[in-house]
Amino acid sequence: MLRTPRPSRPLRALAASAAALVLAFGSAACNSASNGSSGADGEKDGAVRGVTADTIRVGGIVSMTTASGYSKKDTDLGARARYLRANAEGGVAGRKIEYLGAQDDGQDPARNMAAARKAVQQDEVFAVAPMSSVTFAGAEFLEQSKVPTFGWGTTPAFCGPKYVYGFNGCLVPTPGGTLNQTWPEGIAKVLGGAAGKSVAIIANDSDAGKFGIRTFGLGFAKAGFEVAYAKPSVPAASVPTDWSAYVKDILRGGGGRAPDAVVSVMQTPNNIGLFTALKRAGYEGVLTDPTDYDPGLLAKDATRQALDGTYVLLQFMPFEQDDPKMAQFKADIKKAAGGKDVPLNMHMLTGYMSADLFLAIAAKAGKDLTPESFQTAAAGFADTGTLVGDRAEPKGQQESFGCGALVQLKGGSYRVAVPFTCYPPVPFR
Repeated sequence: MLRTPRPSRPLRALAASAAALVLAFGSAACNSASNGSSGADGEKDGAVRGVTADTIRVGGIVSMTTASGYSKKDTDLGARARYLRANAEGGVAGRKIEYLGAQDDGQDPARNMAAARKAVQQDEVFAVAPMSSVTFAGAEFLEQSKVPTFGWGTTPAFCGPKYVYGFNGCLVPTPGGTLNQTWPEGIAKVLGGAAGKSVAIIANDSDAGKFGIRTFGLGFAKAGFEVAYAKPSVPAASVPTDWSAYVKDILRGGGGRAPDAVVSVMQTPNNIGLFTALKRAGYEGVLTDPTDYDPGLLAKDATRQALDGTYVLLQFMPFEQDDPKMAQFKADIKKAAGGKDVPLNMHMLTGYMSADLFLAIAAKAGKDLTPESFQTAAAGFADTGTLVGDRAEPKGQQESFGCGALVQLKGGSYRVAVPFTCYPPVPFR
């Protein structure tokens, strides 16, 4: 049974500040192996932080609330669903997962850092899975503490560090890595080819937004598009009330010619405002973003109309695709939701697959689970045919797994516009 987090224990020594997080879900017996403080390697006197003979303790960090109103709260439900099934199947090498749930960082860097410290120093977890926020300020602390951390690799922190893993790989690589071409190649298919076509790319003025502009700009150019406009110009902390200046820039970005596609690297509230303004200005080209795959958005007429026709990038198999793995995901979510049919969204799958990758590597590490044995297992990990395609580490810390799809919201429902496909990555320089 999933448990709520135990009351925080007082800090016992300075060494605890560098301890490693540990995955957990289970009984009160888990206290026995974590009574002594541990250093940066997560071990002291033979005990491993967050690991007992019977349990592994795991926590999460998720932007459940934000200033804009955007929420990733269902990431937590997705992780719970996967851990519930793992426990029902016997756990990992005989240990049940004690999942403490996700802390809300409010999409604030200071709160993200505080959540990371709490997870290590007070909750004493072995791993953080999921971590889903565009403000991953706690990344360096978790890395130094040797805490396996799994989440949506949309920030540079998921590309390079040894203990941080993207569930579908590194999506914003450093030079020398590769780029996932799902979005550019998918839009090329929608437009009947990239030759002679132009795109405008817009993002928030944030670290994630700036990297998104750089990486997706390069990706669309390599696919054969003219990148007529590419700016991280929208405030990250608040949604503009007047989009006219942005629309004017976008529509005139290509020498006075409107682009064939507007690519928004932003979250839902911004997309609603931007796409509505573009439509009112008479824009008839392709609108696309990576976040609006959420049946909950269809509940309001205004939202449904604003996003109608939008193509949404998915870096996982669409819910509409007929596949046994997707059927398993849906069944797991329903069970975690108390047997209720709940509207599915991409955040559920983010949490689910973050937990799934952690579980797969932990299973390979086996009974002798330590931060070091976990890393050894990860160094040679590979599997195939998952909801995000073929996975491999440490490849996923340098590049994405290269797979994805496009769905289109049309007439109040989603349809698969470009089926789940894996594309050859391109070099990022």
